[in-house]
Amino acid sequence: MKVLAIDDNSDILELLKEVVISYNHEFSSSNNGKTGLEMIKNNSYDAVLLDLTMPEFTGVDVVDALIADDVLKDNKIILFTASTILDESITELISKGVHSCIRKPVDVTHLIKTLESL
Repeated sequence: MKVLAIDDNSDILELLKEVVISYNHEFSSSNNGKTGLEMIKNNSYDAVLLDLTMPEFTGVDVVDALIADDVLKDNKIILFTASTILDESITELISKGVHSCIRKPVDVTHLIKTLESL
C-alpha cells in the first residue's frame, strides 16, 4: 500500500512514517498543502492522510482543488486532524467525497486498520 501524509507538523510526519513503514507499506509525505496537492495529482496513492489545519493552503483547500479538478473521487482522502472542526463540517466533506476522518491523537492500531480496510 502507498500512503501519502500531508501535515505541517514534522514530528507527526516522522511518527506516521515509522508506523506505516513498520507495517510494510510505502510512505511519502509533504509538509504543506500545495506540495501535497501536486503529489496527489502526479502520483497514485492508496490512501492520503490529510491534515486540515495547515498555514496558507489548508486541507480544505486541497479537497476543494481536487473537487475542482474532478479527481477527489479517484483518491482515498482520510482527514487526519486535531482541529476543532465540527462534526457537521466533517460530514459535509465526506458527502463531497472524502473517505473518512481520524482525529489526532490517533491509536496506531486504529490507523492501520483504517488504512488496510481501504
